[in-house]
Amino acid sequence: MSQALAYAVSVTGLLLGLLAGVVWLYAMPSSRAPRRWLTAVLVIYLAFSVHAIGTITSWPLRRGFHPFSAADVPPGRSVIVLLGAGSRTIHGSGTNKISVLNLAGAARVIEAARVFRTMDAPWIVSSGGAAVGRDMVPESETMKTALIQLGVPADRILLESTSRITRDQAVLTAAILRDLGVRSFVLVTSDLHMRRALATFRHEGLQPVPAVARDPLDSQWIGLEWLPTQQGMEFAQEIAHEYVGLAWYKVRGWI
Repeated sequence: MSQALAYAVSVTGLLLGLLAGVVWLYAMPSSRAPRRWLTAVLVIYLAFSVHAIGTITSWPLRRGFHPFSAADVPPGRSVIVLLGAGSRTIHGSGTNKISVLNLAGAARVIEAARVFRTMDAPWIVSSGGAAVGRDMVPESETMKTALIQLGVPADRILLESTSRITRDQAVLTAAILRDLGVRSFVLVTSDLHMRRALATFRHEGLQPVPAVARDPLDSQWIGLEWLPTQQGMEFAQEIAHEYVGLAWYKVRGWI
């Protein structure tokens, strides 16, 4: 399930929950049950839109990781694999268009650039295909543009531009790494995604060293941590996406 689909499912769930409560209330206006149902739906969705609650519930996904440092650089040829988190292509008049990263994707690019400066002239494999739609820009290219803006030389960036899911990224990137003669490399993704990503790449016989991107909401005003926000809801959707993804990958035998 993509993050866009997870967002659609969560919004649809809220609307259906509210609709069911309203219909129930009209059918049984004297009953307390529909009022309790509507209250529960609102409380649950408000809770999930609070970033601090998401931080607590995501601890099993994030535990055990630390900021990447020079001591973590694997031996041998240096390669960084950067996994995309989502981008959107906006079309204007004529052939004008621009592709932009979401917050999580931007945070991963920033971490990849930091890791690049820590290592000795590594390759960066920018991995991510295009979203479904007309004339969409692959995320790998959008991340490459951002990497160049952060000072990474263009000739050190390789593209993997056809993947749609994490398993695709592992399989397709594994072929690139084999061509480079590499098995151990630095894997850059978010802390929420890292556990599933590590397991998927290891299943392909690779030896990734984790480099977790900083949560892009860490820099927001601390008071917003405990207030319902759109970003908090999106964070909750990412958490749900990862828990479901881990279970699904286990069932499919991909990890």
